[in-house]
Amino acid sequence: MYRQLPNLLTIMRLVLAGIFFVVLNLYRYEGPGGDVQALTLWISGIVFILAAITDMLDGHLARRWQVESRFGRIMDPFCDKVLVIGAFIYLAGPRFIIPEAVEEGRFLTMVTGIYPWMVVVILARELFVTSIRGELEGQGAAFGANLFGKLKMILQSITIPTVLFIVWLDPIEKPWTAWVRDGFVYATVLATILSGLPYLTGARRAMKAVEPIEPQS
Repeated sequence: MYRQLPNLLTIMRLVLAGIFFVVLNLYRYEGPGGDVQALTLWISGIVFILAAITDMLDGHLARRWQVESRFGRIMDPFCDKVLVIGAFIYLAGPRFIIPEAVEEGRFLTMVTGIYPWMVVVILARELFVTSIRGELEGQGAAFGANLFGKLKMILQSITIPTVLFIVWLDPIEKPWTAWVRDGFVYATVLATILSGLPYLTGARRAMKAVEPIEPQS
């Protein structure tokens, strides 16, 4: 039974991601002095943290018990991307827009400090790495996650609940929290970009080592 625990944790992460999205979908920022729906933010933050913990546990247990499987190899990164990219999409969505900022025509309008262009950068990096890994592993080259990719995932997992906590504090009423929020958010975007560079250089080396597949007539 214990051999299936890593896979069960992976599935649990997908379930928790669904709960996270449902709870976060109930939230709407109402501006300074309004009801910031603290319970919704706290529940969604706790659910996300639990999901992130399952991410640390399933890989650790699979390696420790030597029960790594093809299911885990496919579903583990898939669940990670659903959770993290989905969270960034929600946090860059209309439920976190500052009404007063929109009315005044200000440039910065998101109480989360997360904007659609950041989501595009994160999504582009994931698609890029997934495409390279799928192509090279299909040709027999080993191309697993590197240290930079793991550190990027850790930073993303810290940033998301931190942003939720700062939204609860309300950066409009407590401006200093906006600096903390932006520090985490921009560090995450930068780490996401930089973590993709080793995959690019690694892919170039691997492509030289792997013989090209001849097209069939």
